[in-house]
Amino acid sequence: MREYPIPDPEPGAAVIAISIANVCGSDLHYWRGDIDIKKMGRPTPMALGHEGVGRIAKLGNGLTTDTLGDRVAEGDRVVFQYFYPCMQCPTCLGGHTYACPVRQAERGTSSDTWPHFKGTFADYYYLQPKHAMFKVPDSLSDEKVAGINCALSQVISGLERAKLSFGETVTIQGAGGLGVYAAGVAKARGASKVIAIDGVDERLDLIKEFGADEVVDIREYETPDDRVNAVRELTDGLGTDVTLELVGHPGVVREGLDMTAPGGRYLEIGNINAGWDTSFDPSVIVFKSISVIGICHYTAQDLRKALDFLTAHDDRLPFDRVLSHRFALKDIDHAMEQQDKGHITRAALIPGG
Repeated sequence: MREYPIPDPEPGAAVIAISIANVCGSDLHYWRGDIDIKKMGRPTPMALGHEGVGRIAKLGNGLTTDTLGDRVAEGDRVVFQYFYPCMQCPTCLGGHTYACPVRQAERGTSSDTWPHFKGTFADYYYLQPKHAMFKVPDSLSDEKVAGINCALSQVISGLERAKLSFGETVTIQGAGGLGVYAAGVAKARGASKVIAIDGVDERLDLIKEFGADEVVDIREYETPDDRVNAVRELTDGLGTDVTLELVGHPGVVREGLDMTAPGGRYLEIGNINAGWDTSFDPSVIVFKSISVIGICHYTAQDLRKALDFLTAHDDRLPFDRVLSHRFALKDIDHAMEQQDKGHITRAALIPGG
């Protein structure tokens, strides 16, 4: 653990006092060493963590409202976009702000460099100017809101870009935090059948509560062919219109494509480990006319939709159960170990202790 002085925000920036931060699957990849930060050119010490919610500790000059124009003050609870599209490059001007080439440039610098607080696994988080930030309704607890600025916004963005429509079918590979949110969003968008694939009882039980109609337990269906056949049997032999890869391992891509219906869409969200290879028959994509869509980040509008979705469905879906265990920030290694072993759906870290 390292200590830094709390920065005074520059004009248009803000300092957020973190209330709770989640351990995302991508954080585990860094923790395990799956991602070679040296090859990425990332200096250390590097701040991890991006999911979280907190209260405004300091406001920079000129910052008086959130992204929707609602007035904000120190002490207000907010959820925020943790990356910063430049809004000026050809990618951003083309409407693809989620793919801005420099959107994480600041997060890729050392924590020793001002403003220091570049990850949510800390007491504070520094929001750069031109950020996206939304006030949180009093009716929503920190625990429910903590995951929406990554997991929930990601699957909303993905299913929006896949144009999931009423009556279509969905398969979710992996029933972690992303998966349970994906089930809830898919059903809210009118999916007629949602199939979840996993092998942990707690995850399978929770994703059913979020709307999964069928589950394929990998302890019962042990081979890729078994799982593909199970999905096809549940979809009249066709496969699903939309399949989401949320496992984070390239080995599941082949079966994911095989269980996607002709004319379907395959959403690749989980595989962020650069340099991990896999093999599959690309003719499957061609002959079945499958669209493969990569989802890394989301738009500010997607974050707003995530907050609206949480508010609208709070009485129907068990959002409070997505965070299954809580740990003091000082116990972060233990939290990582437990989540890495699959014992918990998502760990929550509580700063200040």
